[in-house]
Amino acid sequence: MSTKIDMTPMVDLAFLLLTFFMLTTTFAKPNVMQLTMPVKKTDDVEDTKIKNSQAMTILLGKDNKAYYYYGMNTPADKTVPKPELKVTNYSASGIRQVIMTRQRQQPEPIILIKATEGAKYKNMVDILDEMNITNQKKYALVKIPQVDMDLIKESAL
Repeated sequence: MSTKIDMTPMVDLAFLLLTFFMLTTTFAKPNVMQLTMPVKKTDDVEDTKIKNSQAMTILLGKDNKAYYYYGMNTPADKTVPKPELKVTNYSASGIRQVIMTRQRQQPEPIILIKATEGAKYKNMVDILDEMNITNQKKYALVKIPQVDMDLIKESAL
């Protein structure tokens, strides 16, 4: 007497496993935001001039605080008043509302993002997400100058 093995359940199991793994790999694809960096020119490098009325500066501080002020902090120019530093957080009711309010006040704002030493990488990701969520077209990651660090120390917020 010979034994006969029915392979039908094994084929069904193989197709179920194949379908399961194909589905899980489709859901496991990473979602990334495209970051376009400007091309450096080797000749005739000139800083971009930004109007004080168009500018908004966001300072990424320690303890998940986001400091912001409207305009530019130019203490050398006595005609420009010292900016009023305000503090908020990275929530939807925090920095997002500030950016959206600025977009209503100034149709084409330019946002300068400056990270302090105490800022975390998560803060940078959060602020870039907010730029994407609020559909902010013009923003720049800028090295923080000492005058902005002094402004944070003076405000003690």
